Amino acid sequence: MTSTVLHIDSSARTENSVTRSLSAEITGRLAPETVIRRDLATPLPLLDEAWVGANFTPADQRSDEQKALLAQSDALITELKQADTIVIGTPIYNFSVPSTLKAWIDLVARVGVTFNYTETGPVGLLEGKRAIIAVASGGTQAGSDIDFATTYLRHVLGFIGITDVELVAADQLSMDEEGSMQRAKSAIEALAA
Repeated sequence: MTSTVLHIDSSARTENSVTRSLSAEITGRLAPETVIRRDLATPLPLLDEAWVGANFTPADQRSDEQKALLAQSDALITELKQADTIVIGTPIYNFSVPSTLKAWIDLVARVGVTFNYTETGPVGLLEGKRAIIAVASGGTQAGSDIDFATTYLRHVLGFIGITDVELVAADQLSMDEEGSMQRAKSAIEALAA
């Protein structure tokens, strides 16, 4: 049994969203003791020069203003650290992830906090976690040469140490909605709780 799930939704649609439906079904199947919800329909702040400056200021030298600029990022990282499993619901918008999910990624990928650079390259610091990505698309086939969403998510999750990544895809819905949804439901049924 999964203890804590971080359930992230990034679809702009708050109703009739395939990814929201799939991610909720996945979270229910996992039957976690605790669910941390993060709905990115309420956008996060984008990185700016002041935030970058705060981030690269050593923690013991940050001003109160810099600490305040990093507070949202710190809270998002705390959610990630608390979770055993991360469930991400994301549509493919224009071959990639929604800008709201990219904003979340920018806020959680922090050197010295979720990854480090070493002599042999970057090392993720959030090891031992599982991620399940619920993705939907109108025409883009998940894992294809034009899918820059799931490939990007797998890479960035691995970059911060989360290498156990599974995909539940309701892709190419415009071409075969019934078949695509059935394949996604079968993938959810096959997930180990």
